[in-house]
Parts: sequence; structure tokens; C-alpha cells
Amino acid sequence: MAGNTRIAVVAGPDEHGIGEELEALGATVSRIEGVVSAEALKAAGIADADYLVLTDADEATGIPVAKELNPSVTVVTYADRSLPEFVSGVADLAVDPALMRPDVVAEELTRDEGVADDA
Repeated sequence: MAGNTRIAVVAGPDEHGIGEELEALGATVSRIEGVVSAEALKAAGIADADYLVLTDADEATGIPVAKELNPSVTVVTYADRSLPEFVSGVADLAVDPALMRPDVVAEELTRDEGVADDA
């Protein structure tokens, strides 16, 4: 994927600016505000997305839906609260904004190797 533009769907309020950090590093970002439903994910371009960045743990039910629509999407939660147990194993990476700045997370996601390849 070296040299390719990363595509990210940011779902939920982006209080910490992870979407802006991804854009600053050249990623194409679409956003979902409100319920993270199959329709919202499709409209945001989940089928072609490299990443789903979920910023609201209350919308965690969208994670398995996103994985069903795009099994290769890397799901990153960047939220203050933990994910519910029923989806915690489906997310690829969970980051607490209090522990890691959004620019650091964005840089890791847009690296040639990417976080998912390190796991």
C-alpha cells in the first residue's frame, strides 16, 4: 500500500481532532455523525475504507456491521470509554485519547507498514 492514499471513515464526534490529523497526513476522511448504521457506513464509503475510527463507544454496534461490509477494514476506537465486551474482540485497536495524542495515532495509521501489520 506504499504510496496509496489511505481512506478513513471517522464515526462519532471528533473532539480530539483525529480526523484532521489523518487529513493532514494525506488520508481521505469521510465522517458519520449520528447513528453508525449500515446505511451510514455505506454512504461514508466503508467498502473502500482502510480504517474505521470510532470516537463514540455508544456506537460500538457499528463495528461488526463495518466488518461485515468490509472484512479488511481496520477498526480503531479512539474513545474515552471502553468498548462493550460484545464488540471488544472485533475492534483491531483501542486507544484512549488521554494516553495517546491524535497526531501519534494518525501517524501510525498512515505509515507504510500501518498498525494493523504490526499486530
